[in-house]
Amino acid sequence: MIPQDPLAQLHVEVASTSFDLLQIALGVAILVVVVFVHGAGIRRISRYFSERWVHVTTKTPHWRVNLLFGSVIAQLVIVHLIEVMIWALPIYWLNLIPELSAAAFFAAETYTTLGEGAVRLPLSWRQLGPIIAVSGLFTFGWTSSVLVYVMTQFGTLDTHHAERKKIAESDAA
Repeated sequence: MIPQDPLAQLHVEVASTSFDLLQIALGVAILVVVVFVHGAGIRRISRYFSERWVHVTTKTPHWRVNLLFGSVIAQLVIVHLIEVMIWALPIYWLNLIPELSAAAFFAAETYTTLGEGAVRLPLSWRQLGPIIAVSGLFTFGWTSSVLVYVMTQFGTLDTHHAERKKIAESDAA
């Protein structure tokens, strides 16, 4: 038998808590820190990519270009993991979720908007969840713009490869 969701059993009066401005202020403050950390990370990763991309030519081995791409992806993942921990640590320190691994799991599933609900905040702190999700939406959107830029550079390189191949084929004919 599947146990019922305890929140579904609560009376409406109990389930609807008033907004706690302290919780919202804390959430917004952490969100701002996360966005600042993301901005610093994105700038560093963009600089890393640009400093290496200027040396890429149509003669650069394909494996080196792929290694650069993989390195950018790994760095982006690390930045996001750091941001998840920026959320997890206050949740753990405030004893909202008493185990750090569970706090990190909650932060990750909320930050990514996965929202399975395997780990939950206490009912009185549930307003923090949507703020965590908003921070993830902001940062993943920003990350997506960096990936679009990187892939645009790859597309330009592929176009140059195709042009070079076409010229070589016409010269051979």
